[in-house]
Amino acid sequence: MQLVVGKIGRAHGIRGDVSVEVRTDEPELRLGPGAVLLTDPAATGPLTVESGRVHSGRLLLRFAGVKDRTAAEALRGTMLIAEIDPDETPEDPDEYYDHQLIGLDVVLADGTPVGELTEVVHLPYQDLLTVERPDGTEVLIPFVEQIVPTIDLDEQRVVITPPPGLIDPVDAGAGAGSGAGSDGDAGEGADSDADSGSDAGSGSGPGAGSGENGGGA
Repeated sequence: MQLVVGKIGRAHGIRGDVSVEVRTDEPELRLGPGAVLLTDPAATGPLTVESGRVHSGRLLLRFAGVKDRTAAEALRGTMLIAEIDPDETPEDPDEYYDHQLIGLDVVLADGTPVGELTEVVHLPYQDLLTVERPDGTEVLIPFVEQIVPTIDLDEQRVVITPPPGLIDPVDAGAGAGSGAGSDGDAGEGADSDADSGSDAGSGSGPGAGSGENGGGA
């Protein structure tokens, strides 16, 4: 099985180093010295990792045969692909490869169906799960234990406990209606709804985070 484990960025220095956007939680294994990686586009590879180091929070790799900045810059945008055994699992039992998660049913704690997990999105500080609902719409679920407490590979399902507003819009009319007895109460209801809508929105946008395991390869 082939899994994307990184993407080559810009050249660094003049000796052939390139920055790499890591897409695996096991970079020491997938991107360590000696690793042989397939590429997309295929004609660019395979590439053998010669050395690696971290510089200013970025992973820098040098590949065999890439000796100068010109050759390194020619690799920019190349996807790095590792070949792994489909039965292989991460060392940490609480981590998962993307291919283990994609296709699982997503349900609420009471068993209510939510949809199908179709993608694991890796952002710099947090992973997000893309869930396709029965009506074809998609929702992003932050991949954190508080919201995704259970992954059951045997049952092929993911149990989520989303905060209000993450899966379905908060009913703005409910709070306003409950305060209809007086102008003051109605105002308090509206303020309360506005606050809850703001909190719900902050958890589902791109700024909510991201990694590969926890997701990934």
